[in-house]
Amino acid sequence: MPEKRVVLKNCGIVNPISLESYIENDGFKALENAIKMTPTDVIEEIKRSGLRGRGGAGFPTGIKWEMTNKSVSDEKYVICNADEGEVGTFKDRYMIENDPFSLIEGVTIACYAVGAKKAYIYLRAEYNFLIGVLQNAIDQSSEYLKKADVEIEIFEGAGAYICGEESALIESIEGKRGEVRYRPPFPPTEGLWKKPTVIDNVETLMNIPRIMTESADWFSNMGTDRSKGTKVFSICGDVEKVGVYELVMGSPLRELVEGLAQAKDVKMVQIGGASGRIVPYENIDTPLSFETVLGAGGVMVFNSTRDVIEIVRMNAEFFEEESCGKCFPCREGTKRMLEIITRFAEHRAKPRDIKALEDLSETMMLSSLCGLGQAAPNSLMDTLKYYLSEYEMRIR
Repeated sequence: MPEKRVVLKNCGIVNPISLESYIENDGFKALENAIKMTPTDVIEEIKRSGLRGRGGAGFPTGIKWEMTNKSVSDEKYVICNADEGEVGTFKDRYMIENDPFSLIEGVTIACYAVGAKKAYIYLRAEYNFLIGVLQNAIDQSSEYLKKADVEIEIFEGAGAYICGEESALIESIEGKRGEVRYRPPFPPTEGLWKKPTVIDNVETLMNIPRIMTESADWFSNMGTDRSKGTKVFSICGDVEKVGVYELVMGSPLRELVEGLAQAKDVKMVQIGGASGRIVPYENIDTPLSFETVLGAGGVMVFNSTRDVIEIVRMNAEFFEEESCGKCFPCREGTKRMLEIITRFAEHRAKPRDIKALEDLSETMMLSSLCGLGQAAPNSLMDTLKYYLSEYEMRIR
């Protein structure tokens, strides 16, 4: 199955610093189509497409927009989440570098649909080298932004993984410490400055111009029953061709790993970054969809020379460092998880440590306030399932 470039169709084709080049390739045609429709009709088109958020959670985009549109307020906001802090994920960076105008167009259409006059692009601190290309795209697109009565501002993050979580991201823009909020209320009813807010990630918003140009039916005819369209993946690790690829939803993992990235001697694959699921090689034909495994799009491949315990230990070390500390299950759970896994890594674990890891993981998944604590044990639980013998070998 060959690569299907929908979101990436302009990458390598359009000059990322030239509006004229973008216009020559149907640029802003989608916005022109959208403003001829009512905001409600635009939202219905997105709903019919079946587009779901590409940031990992997979919430239906049209429903999120509809909730924000129906919320009564004097001000509304759209936020593009370009934080992309997940380990091994670099697809959003690639898209912004190569096709910033599509992102600006997607943000503008979202603002028009929900009734927002102001949008923020929340750019992670490590991506500050992209500020120039983004600001250039915003400046050159000013005529089109005026047509929709929209202002777009770039907001540079402070380098915290937790700010990829939508409520912590809002706190950051408001000038507060990046911590998750208790919910409800949710952003579509009470988000930035307590106003209705749509938060979508880069890839989600870059699908919008394609849908509004080609039609919802065209988009929904790709993929599976519950996972429509395509998905962009960044793949790294033990592969011949590290890179960014786009596949139709439901494509087998093998096509990405062994086909496009040309990996050999694969032991396991982690899908979705450090918080993603582990897929052993015997399940390499698993379809890539919301129904199975997907996450934010980061794929890391490990060959037979890799130590499973050390991979899990590094993940645990990362989460212990990045926990915002607001809720007890995550703040203390990530510390204890790292301590126990380190005992396995140093060959001084005891038989009861396996049960302790299982109980701790279950507690964190059920009671942590946000996705960081809930997903931190994913790689641990999956490796206990598929590679239990490697843990038992480390028991003293």
